[in-house]
Amino acid sequence: MIQIAALCYRGEGAGREVLLITSRDTGRWVIPKGGLMRGRDAAEAAAEEAWEEAGVRPVAIPAEAIGEFRYLKTKRSGLPIPVRVLVYPMEVAGLEERFPEAGQRRLAWHAPRDAATLVAEPGLREIFERFHTASSDVALL
Repeated sequence: MIQIAALCYRGEGAGREVLLITSRDTGRWVIPKGGLMRGRDAAEAAAEEAWEEAGVRPVAIPAEAIGEFRYLKTKRSGLPIPVRVLVYPMEVAGLEERFPEAGQRRLAWHAPRDAATLVAEPGLREIFERFHTASSDVALL
């Protein structure tokens, strides 16, 4: 299974921060992610997930993913399904107060290194570590 995700960020250099949101089911810290969408490319779908889950209005839709991570998603049946998540960088122009999942999640800005300590997925931790040291999001490709 393939999913897409948005690594939402603001600022640059040492002042760069990333946006974490809580999952609706467990309350753990994650980034906006979901499935591919009919009629949209992967980056557009990632931007839509960022809007629906966090109210993100991006500066622009990115052209390329900056990385990927994998995890096991537990289906309602209890069966684990391997998931490959493509991560797209989304510079945040602003956050709207009203969005589809408002009130269902908490949002928090963190330095990338701090965010890496808060997420469960080792591959996502690595992406945050690389994002912390990169001079730009393009340097991660």
